[in-house]
Amino acid sequence: MTTINAHGGTLINLYAEGDALLQEKEKAQSNRSWDLTQRQMFDVELLLNGAFSPLTGYLNQADYDSVVDNIRLADGTLWPMPINLDISQAFADDTSIGDEITLRDPEGVVIANLLVTDIWTPDKEREAENVFGTTDTTHPGVRILLNENHPVYVGGTLTGVTPPLHYDFSQYRNSPAEMRQGFADKGWKNVIAFQTRNPIHKAHVIMMKRLMARNQANLVIHTAVGRTKPGDIDHFCRVRCYEKILPHFPADSVDIRLLPLAMRMGGPREALWHALIRQNFGFTHFIVGRDHAGPGRNNLGGLFYGATEAQELVSSLQDELNIQILKAPFLRYVEGRGEFCEEHELLSGEAGLYISGAELKHMLCHGEDIPEWFAFPEVVQELNRTLPPRSKQGITLFFTGLSGSGKSTLANGVMVKLRELGGRHVSLLDGDVVRKNLSSELTFSKEHRDLNIQRIGYVASEISKNGGIAICAPIAPYATTRRAVRSLIEEVGVFVEIHVATPIEVCEARDRKGLYAMARDGKIKGFTGIDDPYDEPENPELRIDTSQHTMTDAVDLVIERLREMKLIG
Repeated sequence: MTTINAHGGTLINLYAEGDALLQEKEKAQSNRSWDLTQRQMFDVELLLNGAFSPLTGYLNQADYDSVVDNIRLADGTLWPMPINLDISQAFADDTSIGDEITLRDPEGVVIANLLVTDIWTPDKEREAENVFGTTDTTHPGVRILLNENHPVYVGGTLTGVTPPLHYDFSQYRNSPAEMRQGFADKGWKNVIAFQTRNPIHKAHVIMMKRLMARNQANLVIHTAVGRTKPGDIDHFCRVRCYEKILPHFPADSVDIRLLPLAMRMGGPREALWHALIRQNFGFTHFIVGRDHAGPGRNNLGGLFYGATEAQELVSSLQDELNIQILKAPFLRYVEGRGEFCEEHELLSGEAGLYISGAELKHMLCHGEDIPEWFAFPEVVQELNRTLPPRSKQGITLFFTGLSGSGKSTLANGVMVKLRELGGRHVSLLDGDVVRKNLSSELTFSKEHRDLNIQRIGYVASEISKNGGIAICAPIAPYATTRRAVRSLIEEVGVFVEIHVATPIEVCEARDRKGLYAMARDGKIKGFTGIDDPYDEPENPELRIDTSQHTMTDAVDLVIERLREMKLIG
């Protein structure tokens, strides 16, 4: 087996065996249970199989504080990312230090038992600022931390009972111990890990071949298949694309393996985390890319992290790592030479061509031809299966505005017009109708309003995922909830936010039920626009004031915008 040491010196394995396993299963029958979220399932799998060595469970508070402040555990060991079980306040109120909790998957299967050593309410703003360098919720890691995760953290030691079950690509899934044994069986002594959450194209292949030759190494495409950046191409398509490129390498020199990692998109800290994880899997080398694990652009339009910031951080800690860090060269295609060149190889006047992942997705969605210099035809063909032109993709039209703004009338008109045009199934999820049929037990508290919008978003995502058009027309007053729905939809289709920006004075004048008057008299509490806020969308795809247009014209404006976006023919 590979001789590279796991991080911390020992490869952790937290799974019980034999009589100890039987005892853990018996204890689980009487323990209180916590049902793990999807993200938590990815974390616990890598904790149990040793990918997060030297961790033996969730960080205690001292380790958490040290990681947040210093990228190290309390004993000084490098560790850049907080790994804690976040739980609800209600569950925390019934939990004490010394309790044992059974962690179950969404189907109720016992995954592990957790002995609680610490319970605390973290300062998430501090965590966001220190770990991600920002509290800007356009950063997906920050948004999840501040708006999605539960408020209380638990630390404690884990004992594994049942490995999480995966049905997809089982031939590519290995624990760190299995991966190390596989390298030994193949006689691979130097092995490079290539982290990716995107398809691989010609420049990537050339870059990998160069690094393999320079380091006399084999290579594994060790792709993240847990939670990645919202809007990423799904891992099913990506893995099929990776299979297509293997013939472009020398036989038996490159392999594919899957890493069930819930990425935080944490840039420099995440790059270091990725390197430590690959060291635990037995890799000898790890490629750190430009803007490694960067989440894209912030609310000012700039990048969250510098292009080489991740490479610089990880390289500066090379002496504390047992894995060799390789900086990915940035390649551009030079038409005049018909080849890819690194930046330092470009001659005066040669700019070189480059297509980013976002640009590629835009081209695929708009049915544009992908240049032959950029991608292998068989990969493009596979991508087209998953990302058809936008005119064939599922869509969610999300109308938001004050009560009486005209959004329901407008949504109905757009629904009828789209049905007239044909080509997709169209479903209307009106706020009042959803309240009656899907959320009748909910009140109008902020928590329940959010839950109602989340339910609408879930149904809309299922419609969009299957190629239909979902039209939603709730008030949806809170920006954070609308952003969460956008993220959910954009994983499977196209999200179009339409702000029906009719002034509140007009809305009140239209109010046949007298709700605004009752709200101003204090007879209705928490009424949006009166004593409860409405967060106006900052950058909707379309903004319409129905007091300035006839409803027929407003419907035409929506249809025209959809044509401009190439969502309909």
